[in-house]
Amino acid sequence: MTDNQTVQAHIDAWTHSIEAISELLAPLPTDAWNRPTECPGWSVRDVVSHIIGFESELLGDPRPIHALPSDLRHVTTETARYLELPVDKRRCHTPVEITSELEYTIIRRSRALRNARHQPTDLVRLPLGPQGEEVPYVELLRKRVFDVWVHEQDLRRALREPGNLASPGALVTRDLLLSGLPLVVAKQAGAPAGTTLAVEVTGPVEFLRTVRVDADGRGTADESVTLAPDARLTLDWETYLRLACGRVRPEAVTDRVHIQGDHELSTRVLANFSLTP
Repeated sequence: MTDNQTVQAHIDAWTHSIEAISELLAPLPTDAWNRPTECPGWSVRDVVSHIIGFESELLGDPRPIHALPSDLRHVTTETARYLELPVDKRRCHTPVEITSELEYTIIRRSRALRNARHQPTDLVRLPLGPQGEEVPYVELLRKRVFDVWVHEQDLRRALREPGNLASPGALVTRDLLLSGLPLVVAKQAGAPAGTTLAVEVTGPVEFLRTVRVDADGRGTADESVTLAPDARLTLDWETYLRLACGRVRPEAVTDRVHIQGDHELSTRVLANFSLTP
């Protein structure tokens, strides 16, 4: 795909996921809004509030004036504080207010994306803190697809409404997570030079990647098959997602991860599998 086609594909994937969230919430009873999700400290209401807050900031809306409580134990970093503020501000909002704001935000953001004149490589602000960071426009869109789709799945698990595990957003997420797999193996897990580790994922999104650590300690991943890797991990797509996004600890899903070969190396890799803050 060309860069412009990639931009449009990302917009389409974002639209698919955020509209799916809106549809998921429409029939929700009031008590379901307080169900906990796998995001520490966040309920269903909080996850939706986060999405609204982030998209609103991308639209240029001013951040709410609000003082965070001092007893939020899940808020441990400055980035977390930054992201928590628009969430906590909405904790007193009713489900009707939240769903209405989400629908209005989707309309506004969709219009802004249609009318955007950014080139794929133009630098734009990604608001992950007071200063944010400058990223290419196409990368901002990719990260918004990732964030919205992953939170769609957070909501689906909390509400026991599975779906869209192989949607366009899932494929964008797969590629983003796989781009970090060599770092997990070579750096975070400290795999020695010469190591090969195969990761096989089954289910709605299937793939096989082999990570190799070169003599300089750098990792690379490709689709080639190694007959005798040092270790091999086999797991389903949803478990891969939950581990890579820090939603669950490896010891909680031992029945869903099959290890072959070097068990100690595999355990280190799984312990460092999360790529999200």
